[in-house]
Amino acid sequence: MSIFASVGSAQALDGREAGLQATHQALNRLGANAPGLAFVISSHQYQPREVLNGVSSLLGDTPLIGFSSPAGLTHKGLHPHSVVVALLSGDFQSETIWFPGYAQSGRETASKIEQHASARVERQSVLFFADGFNGDAEQFCNAFTSSWQVTGGLSSGDLNTGNTYQIAGSQTGTGGLVAAFLRGNLKIGVGSDHGWDPVGNHFRVTRSRGFWLRTLDGRPASEAYANLFGYPARDWAFPPLSYLARLYPLGIEQSDGMVVRAPIRVEADGSFRMNAPIRDGIDAFLLVGSRAACERAARNAAQQALLQLGDKKPLLALVLVDIAWQMLLKAQPGIEIAAIQEILGEDIPIAGGYTLGQVVSSSENPKPKFLNQHMVVIVFGESDL
Repeated sequence: MSIFASVGSAQALDGREAGLQATHQALNRLGANAPGLAFVISSHQYQPREVLNGVSSLLGDTPLIGFSSPAGLTHKGLHPHSVVVALLSGDFQSETIWFPGYAQSGRETASKIEQHASARVERQSVLFFADGFNGDAEQFCNAFTSSWQVTGGLSSGDLNTGNTYQIAGSQTGTGGLVAAFLRGNLKIGVGSDHGWDPVGNHFRVTRSRGFWLRTLDGRPASEAYANLFGYPARDWAFPPLSYLARLYPLGIEQSDGMVVRAPIRVEADGSFRMNAPIRDGIDAFLLVGSRAACERAARNAAQQALLQLGDKKPLLALVLVDIAWQMLLKAQPGIEIAAIQEILGEDIPIAGGYTLGQVVSSSENPKPKFLNQHMVVIVFGESDL
């Protein structure tokens, strides 16, 4: 039995209607094939329960996972205030689970995922979406001991209120992680890259506590940025600068290359709220992104994903893009999708959204790795099984 895929998207005043219309579109495009898995990307402005009611009224008990995003992405580009639904059908098995304790312990959530996956003999791939404001994604990644293919993203939404949610089956909420376990005649290729480069300025991290980066070179983090960009330090604590700080992440050299770490926002005391701890005493480089570098990164990520499929044709692309890309490319919305289509072709269904972090694993490095500022392209094709 072949694998089939479809994508629908819709805008409406309320989440139920948007979810209903997007699902109706996707089902029509799937034809007579029964969906075996659904991905839902929903505007954080909708109530998650309403979105789920609209989607599940047509999908019934089809396994589904989803996350909130400031905008959805499809092969047609960017869709603000929308619901995007992607459906996969074919000879594979999927199971979706809600893990409510992710915000309390990424380590325990990783352990539960491993326990669940280990209960079956068949090789499995794990796709997940987790809360982007609460929880330690780096701790989650480091806790894995098995070499499962684990790929996912951190849901985003209102950076001011920290409003974000996740969806799995009949459940929605915040602070959780939703995962899909996939087995059978399904091959998955994953690629990732980012469009940010060092510009020469570097800082010493002199005080950091948990998710809060307090001082750089002995001064409040906002003051260090104020000296570079010319805006007063106090202005960085208020919109739009408090969120635009994500456009200027820090690059940290590690043994396996440079890691990007980006602020979610600037706090009133001038500290940067991160979603991964940064150790005191390390050197960090200022990174700046560009449209050309992001387009190049999008093509590269799509190429990597395609190579992992081998001679198999991609049937669906799931795209998880850091929210910084939306900020950087505001004048040219959706150009990252056009760059992907240069590699995959314009006829491949695409679904995606903006995230506050991404997680990938590879055959070379099976332990999942937490990323900021990246685009992750996940392509689905038929397996040789």
